[in-house]
Amino acid sequence: MSPPDLSNTQELLQSLGKSLEHLRVLIIDRHSSARNLLRILLSTLGVAAVHNAASSVEVLRQVKAHEFDVIFADYLLDDGRDSQQLLEELRQQHLISLSTVFILLTAERAYRNVVSVAEWAPDDYLIKPFTAEMLEARLARALYRKKYLKPVFRHLDGGAYADALAACETLLARNEPMFVLDVLRQKGAILNTLGRFDEAGAVYRQAIGLTRAPWARMGLAASLKGLGDLTEAKNIGLGLIEEFPEYLAVYDFIAGVWEALGDLEKAQQTLEKAVAISPDNSIRQRQTGDVAARNNDFEAAERAYGKVIERRRGSSLREIDDYANLTRVMLERGHVENARRVTQELRRDCRGDAQGEFAALVMDSLCASQDGEAAKARQSLEKALALREKMRENTDSAEVSQSLAVDLAHACLATGEENQAQEILGRVAAENHEDQGMITRIQAVFAKTGHEEAGRRLLAEVGREIVEINDRGAQAERNGDHEASLQTLIEAAERIPSVQFLTDASKAIFTRLERRGWDEEMAARGVRYLQTAHARDSLNPKVVSAQEMYLRVARKYGVEARPLGAYRGSRR
Repeated sequence: MSPPDLSNTQELLQSLGKSLEHLRVLIIDRHSSARNLLRILLSTLGVAAVHNAASSVEVLRQVKAHEFDVIFADYLLDDGRDSQQLLEELRQQHLISLSTVFILLTAERAYRNVVSVAEWAPDDYLIKPFTAEMLEARLARALYRKKYLKPVFRHLDGGAYADALAACETLLARNEPMFVLDVLRQKGAILNTLGRFDEAGAVYRQAIGLTRAPWARMGLAASLKGLGDLTEAKNIGLGLIEEFPEYLAVYDFIAGVWEALGDLEKAQQTLEKAVAISPDNSIRQRQTGDVAARNNDFEAAERAYGKVIERRRGSSLREIDDYANLTRVMLERGHVENARRVTQELRRDCRGDAQGEFAALVMDSLCASQDGEAAKARQSLEKALALREKMRENTDSAEVSQSLAVDLAHACLATGEENQAQEILGRVAAENHEDQGMITRIQAVFAKTGHEEAGRRLLAEVGREIVEINDRGAQAERNGDHEASLQTLIEAAERIPSVQFLTDASKAIFTRLERRGWDEEMAARGVRYLQTAHARDSLNPKVVSAQEMYLRVARKYGVEARPLGAYRGSRR
C-alpha cells in the first residue's frame, strides 16, 4: 500500500483510520467559549476524549494523570504564563511524550511572539480564528508524521539511543521520501548525542544534499565541534546566522564555540543578539548571565538572571541557583540592599524548602560581609553550615549544587573559615576539573578574598591528583591487569565523583559484568555512578555511552533496566 499524499487531508485522515476516535486531547485556553468551540470542531472528526485546562497548574495536574496524544494550547494562559513556558516545562520534565502533538493557538500575530514560540518547536500553530478545514489539515499532517516516527520517538522517550538509531535505519530502509528528512534529522542528532561525530557528519552532509533547511548545516557544525574542528564549525555557524538570522539555536551554538575558543566577549555578544530577538527563552537568558558574569559585565548578568526568575516564577523549572546567581552579581555591583531583597524573595518563593533556606543563609552571610557586619556574617554562615549537615544526614535531601557550594566556600573565606573553604573548593574543583568556567570562578573567589596564592596551590594539587589516578589506571590497563584498572576507576569515582570518573568507572564495571556474568551488587554500584553522572550532565556523550552499555549488558542477562531520564509514561 502506497503512502498517502501529504497535501491531501482526506487521504491522511483515511490512513489514520479509526485512531482519531481513540485520541485523548487536551485543550488549554483561558476562555471556556474557545475551548467549547474547539471541542465541537474535534467532535466532527470523531474525537470524544477531550480534556480542558485554563491554567498551567491545571495542565500539570492533567498531564500527570493522563497521557495525551494531542495538546492544543492558546498562547496566553489564565495565570499570566504563556505556552512557550509551558511547553519548555513539559518537555524538560519529561511530562509529555515526543509522540504527543503540540499545536499552538493564538490570535497574536506579533513577530516576537511567533519567533519566541517557535523556539520550543511546537508541531504546528493556528492563528485564530481558524476554520474546521484548517484544523483538519494541520492536525492530520501532524498526527501522520508522529505516527510514522513513533518507533524512533518510543525509544528516545525511554532514553534508549541505540534502539532509536536502529529504528531510524529501519525507516530509511523503506526508501519512502515523505519523511526522509525528519528521519535523517533524528539520526544525526542521535549520533551526535552518542559522540559518534564522524557518522553524524555523514548523515548531515546527506541531508544538506536534499534541503536548504538550516538544521542540517547546524547539525554538521555540531559534529565538527565534537571532532575538535572549531574553526570550520564557527564558519558554518556564522554563515547560518547571516543567511537565517531568525534561526536562534545557531546563536547558542556559536556562543559555545566562541567560549571554547576563549573569546567570552564574542560569546556574550552572540547570545545578546539572540536575546534581543527572543527575550523569553529562560535557558538562553541564564546562559547569557553566566557568560556575562565570567566576562565581568555584571550589569548585563543582572538583567539576564532577573529575566530568568521572572520567566520561571511559579514553574517547576524554577531553580534556587537562579536567585543565588542574581544575588551574587548584585553584590559584585555593590547593590547590597537589592541583593537582600532577592534573598527575601527566595525565602518567600521557596518557603519550607531546606535548600532554599540554605541558599538564603549563604547569601545573608555574603551580604553581611560586604556591608562590614562580621558578626552577622558569621552567624548566618554557622546556620548555613549546620543546615548543610542536617541535609546531608537526610538521605532524601538533594545534594547542594556545585554553584552554591562555591558560594558557601566564598562565605567561609570571607569570615576566616579557611580550612572549610579549602575542603569545599578542593572537592568542587576535582569534580569539575573539565569545566573551565567553574575553575575560573573558583580562582575568582580566592582572588576576591585575598587568597590568590592558596587558590593556585589548591588547584595545582587537584590537577596532580587527577593526573596520578589517570596514569595509574592507564598503566594497569597497559599491563593487562583489568581488575587493578577497575579498582583504580572505582577509587577515583568515590574520591572524585566527576562526570569523567563516574562514567569511566560505570563502563568498566559493566565491561567486567559482560565478561564474567551479572553481579547484582557490582551492577548496583555501576548504576549509582551512572545516576550521579546523569544528574550532572544528562546529554554528555560519555554519560549516554555509559548508559547504552548498561542497557546492553542488562539486556544480555535478561535483567530489567530502565533508562535514566525516561519519559514518565514510556513503560506503560
